[in-house]
Amino acid sequence: MKQPAGHHLAELNLGILKYDWDDPRVQGFVDGLDLVNGVAQRSPGFIWMMSEDEMNQEQRASDGALGGNPRTASTLSVWRDVSSLEHFVWNTVHKQFYDRKAEWYDAVESLRFAMWWVPIGHQPTMTEAMARFRHLGDHGDSDHAFGWAHVKQAQLWKTKSCDEGTAA
Repeated sequence: MKQPAGHHLAELNLGILKYDWDDPRVQGFVDGLDLVNGVAQRSPGFIWMMSEDEMNQEQRASDGALGGNPRTASTLSVWRDVSSLEHFVWNTVHKQFYDRKAEWYDAVESLRFAMWWVPIGHQPTMTEAMARFRHLGDHGDSDHAFGWAHVKQAQLWKTKSCDEGTAA
């Protein structure tokens, strides 16, 4: 799949923590959020990320797109292209946290990551992101929503991930 002209790459990474946010068993994850998000925001090709306050609001809204599970841990961001996101995911401190996901997340083998193209300048809403996420879960990879395996130029996930093409 080739990146459409005039578009950037959006991604939603969604997980449910095994324990409450203040539980010592997820403290390593919680303590690393600012570091990982800071590295993302300073990475070449980073465009935008939903703010922590807005994300917290989205994660806790019982009538929101994420369902109000208090253990939800997610990110919604936009990147210049696949290679920029791929580099951040697999070649920065993010990979160290990814490798520990089974310690912190429930159902680590379930779908928890979706990508899609957005027009340059567009900041996706959580409602939009969850619609793409659900579409990927229901229909598999397509131009509407996809995982790493659908993007031919993405190669790092094949050697740096122990999952199929939906990991991040």
